[in-house]
Amino acid sequence: MKVCIAVGGDDDTSVLRHSLSPSVLLHRLANFQRVWSLPPNENTGKEVTALAWRPDGKILAFGLTDTKRIVLCDVEKPESLHSFSVDSSITYMHWMEVTEESSVLTSFYNAEDESNLLLPKLPALPKNYSTTAKIFSEEKSDEIMKLLGDVRLNALVLGGSSGFIEIYAYGMFKIATVTGVAGSCRGLCLSSDLKSLSVIAEIRDSSDSEAEITYFQLDTSLLSSYLPEVTRMARKFTHISTLLQYIKLSLTCMCEAWEEILMQMDSRLTKFVQEKNTTTSVQDEFMQLLLWGKASLELQALLMNQLTVKGLKKLGQSIESSYSSIQKLVISHLQSGSEALLYHLSELKGMALWKQKYECLGLDASGIEEAITAVGSFILKANELLQVIDSSMKNFKAFFRWLYVAMLRMSEDHVLPELNKMTQKDITFVADFLTEHFNEAPELYNRKGKYFNVERVGQYLKDEDDDLVSPPNTEGNQWFNFLKNSTHLKESPLLFPYYPEKSLHFVKRQMEGVIDRCLQKPADVIGKSVHQAVCMSLYKISQSEDSTPQLFKLPFLWNDKTSNIHYVLFTILENSISKIHILRRHTDTSRSVSNGILAVDFGNFLNNSINESSDSRCYSCLDAHFYDDETVTVVLKESVEQEGKERVLAQLPLSSVYTDENQDREFIWDSTKRLDEQSGEICTRTVVLENQWRVLENMKAQYVSVNGIRKVSCVLSSNLRHVRVFEMDVEDDGEVEEEEEEETTQIAAGEPDELNQSADNQDNVCGPSAEELPDETEERESSLDP
Repeated sequence: MKVCIAVGGDDDTSVLRHSLSPSVLLHRLANFQRVWSLPPNENTGKEVTALAWRPDGKILAFGLTDTKRIVLCDVEKPESLHSFSVDSSITYMHWMEVTEESSVLTSFYNAEDESNLLLPKLPALPKNYSTTAKIFSEEKSDEIMKLLGDVRLNALVLGGSSGFIEIYAYGMFKIATVTGVAGSCRGLCLSSDLKSLSVIAEIRDSSDSEAEITYFQLDTSLLSSYLPEVTRMARKFTHISTLLQYIKLSLTCMCEAWEEILMQMDSRLTKFVQEKNTTTSVQDEFMQLLLWGKASLELQALLMNQLTVKGLKKLGQSIESSYSSIQKLVISHLQSGSEALLYHLSELKGMALWKQKYECLGLDASGIEEAITAVGSFILKANELLQVIDSSMKNFKAFFRWLYVAMLRMSEDHVLPELNKMTQKDITFVADFLTEHFNEAPELYNRKGKYFNVERVGQYLKDEDDDLVSPPNTEGNQWFNFLKNSTHLKESPLLFPYYPEKSLHFVKRQMEGVIDRCLQKPADVIGKSVHQAVCMSLYKISQSEDSTPQLFKLPFLWNDKTSNIHYVLFTILENSISKIHILRRHTDTSRSVSNGILAVDFGNFLNNSINESSDSRCYSCLDAHFYDDETVTVVLKESVEQEGKERVLAQLPLSSVYTDENQDREFIWDSTKRLDEQSGEICTRTVVLENQWRVLENMKAQYVSVNGIRKVSCVLSSNLRHVRVFEMDVEDDGEVEEEEEEETTQIAAGEPDELNQSADNQDNVCGPSAEELPDETEERESSLDP
């Protein structure tokens, strides 16, 4: 069983994922109350392998290994705001924010997006359609801006198996595909100045060989050198990505507005052809009814018994309602989204033409021009659909009105005077409709299983590669004739290509493909610019470690934003003791750092405090995470574990590790050997933790997850069934209060993802004795038993 904990959010929330119930669960840290759960579904997936909070805590990203998808979820409600597919199963995710400042960036951050001034606001999609359109379905909603987030650049870095690493600007659009790293990613960290990317990989030569943990530092200086340009380009990419999603959802709503009942006329006429005994064509049968007012017995049976007056009235209302809805969606949503997309692509083309700034990032003006042309073709196809809808509504309205009166006469019902009036123009209109739409087509029966295609709108909404059954008739169109006879305009780049034989869905997919290829090039170019600066083999994994749940294995990576230092926390087994080591590298790969690697030894004062014994014993480090830039949170246990020997949660200040002592004992790394083979030469610091620790009573603690901003640590037991939440810096109110213990229990029943919750608030317990320490830690415990 595996549980993944990600502490973060914008309202003191944390996330857990239970393996027996693959839902993503969001809990409040204050009382461990569940906020929401997002159950698995066919669209996203079932097996969650990685979680990451956006730096502002408003969006949660999680990766699913069975579908190879990344889902961005709103922290306030369990809704997928955005999702995309990747080529590998994700094993680790890291979401960072750029902290670099410059005058160019500041002006860009402060400037209002010109598109808000020049483009109308995208209309909200109707709520009564697909649930996938919720992000765009709220009036005056900030959902879209919530998805885009702050203008300041942030990046979601994904790591997977077989050296898979990709960087997504704002968590949405890929700006780099990184190569050159072998093995399965165990951890990664992109520096806040974008100068380097640190990666921990597990490399295995064969399935039965021992895995080797290796540290890579990759130079990403191209992103850092062109940070303003990358930010502008990435912002455009996210706008384009959002608009593509808006267009896709608009088209989904149009497909839902089109109903299968509209095909009823085609199917009834096809059945009529198959069952009639006369040689008269269907078109002639209806023509006789129109001109002479008389219908054959077979046609009467079709109209009165199968179609019926009531059914005809319902069919007419359905067609009018459906076509009106589709028409509104095309005009107000599809065209608005397409025009906005055209605007952003045109701006992106302008950026690409500034070659001094953007050529090295891979922006290609010719590729963007192709994307603009593809959007133009999509707009033409949408306009064609509008013309077909308008023509069909007029034709069907006249046809149904005439047929309704004819059927009333057949049934000898009273016909209202206003319905009985029919001019010669109306008769001609219906006759033209019958001539054009009621021709039997045997080749159509072979393709679609029907002889008629009276309903012409649905074919535009079919997501298939086949040509339209009834393409628009362009004969006699003066513009088409003019283009056909003009050798210069025929190949002019100023004209958008027109695909009269293809559906709207086909042209949309073609447009998406062109845009994806156009925007893929920067990711390839930036990815190729990333090169390996450091490759350091750390240690081999033993068989016992290999069975440890993947989600919790050290090493742990951290980026110090102030000093631009990468830290790597890992343990090396020395004399049956897992000794914590700290490796640090400057984000500028050309610069070195003093005390590049140190080992940390915890003194035996812990033993004296806990067991009141003077035996000299050592503590092994089970897990370690950076609490903030100056402190590391560790879980320790005695090397010789006995009953009554409790495990310890401690805060390790870096100031006690990196002192001015022993500066002359700098470790010189031999690149031909693994680091664990040189552990005896690594300088060891013995630290005294004073009062910055507490005993984890009645818990076999194993793993820790922390959030220094929230001032919270979550400790997980070795069997992954119990979690304790600690508030690390509780403010002292200056008054001495009696210790209170409150315990509440809720027994879970029903589904396995229910949590048995218990809150255990304890004061004055963060040290050797309750009497010696101030209030520093509050504890809450929850059982994760299914």
